[in-house]
Amino acid sequence: MKILIVELYKKMVLTRHLDTKILSIQRPGRIGPYVQCACEEAAMVASAFAMEKEDWLFSSYRELGAHLVRGLQVDLVLAQLFGNSNDLLKGRQMSNSWGSKTLNNVPTAAPIGAYLPLAVGVSLAGKIDRRKFAVLTFFGDGGTSSSDFHAAMNFSGVYKTPTVFLCRNNGWAISLPVSRQTASKKLAVKSEAYGIEVVRVDGNDALAVYLATRKALEKARRGDGPTFIEALIYRIGPHSTADDPSRYREKEEVKFWTKRDPVELMKTYLRVRKLWDEKKEQALASECEELISKSIGRQESMPILPPEELIFDDVYSKPIWFLEEERAELEKDF
Repeated sequence: MKILIVELYKKMVLTRHLDTKILSIQRPGRIGPYVQCACEEAAMVASAFAMEKEDWLFSSYRELGAHLVRGLQVDLVLAQLFGNSNDLLKGRQMSNSWGSKTLNNVPTAAPIGAYLPLAVGVSLAGKIDRRKFAVLTFFGDGGTSSSDFHAAMNFSGVYKTPTVFLCRNNGWAISLPVSRQTASKKLAVKSEAYGIEVVRVDGNDALAVYLATRKALEKARRGDGPTFIEALIYRIGPHSTADDPSRYREKEEVKFWTKRDPVELMKTYLRVRKLWDEKKEQALASECEELISKSIGRQESMPILPPEELIFDDVYSKPIWFLEEERAELEKDF
């Protein structure tokens, strides 16, 4: 358990460093829009640590740390943001839409909550095939207002699918506070209406998130149905690099939550238990910075866009004659 806790913290720190560095290269226009995840690391990293290799991940656009835990290399994270020839998704997705077929990480969809019914569908397929895997899917508080959220919850509740719904209740859906997002006193009650077990957890407490998610995933794999986890956190930064939160929220609110930084809380816990010290902290910071800087250099030197002929790939499982003709015509032009 001690080793797991330390590794969990290391991934939280890597996520924070990578998130900060990505923002710094976005501002001068080296990449396109970016969605930050600062101070939400505990919810995404700790929950992903509870997953097994065979489990499936459906993320929104903010779960950078979950993808790192699942094994997505920093090179591939950056390749997707640069949209270069190394991008596993071949430049076809918006920013922050990481995914990997090998890792069972499904890229997100741009419409809020649109992937939730798909997550339930995958978990139902596993149940029908009697395969012992679970599906963990993330979404924000704003996602609970989408029609796809309610369709997914109802279907999962009726068919008892092995799905764990993790809501990152970070207080804001872009500029809309939770108080105006819903008349419900708690987001969790929406899940109860569909007959799904509810767990509310302090999303800044990495260990609490880990234990709650592990229990829910084990329950799902046993065939005992879905769970809704509401992780109470806070979005310290803007919704995205196109947002200015100073226009709609008070500085005092941000200061209040900054004192509850999940990375700092986890570091303090490790130090109290004599598992961490300043020397290790400095070494980890240097390791993260070197890894990220070298990766940025590699990815920025790659061709920005994939070859034009890739537009014909992945449309059908087998080559179709008319697409082959169009490919040949394109090759003549280039």
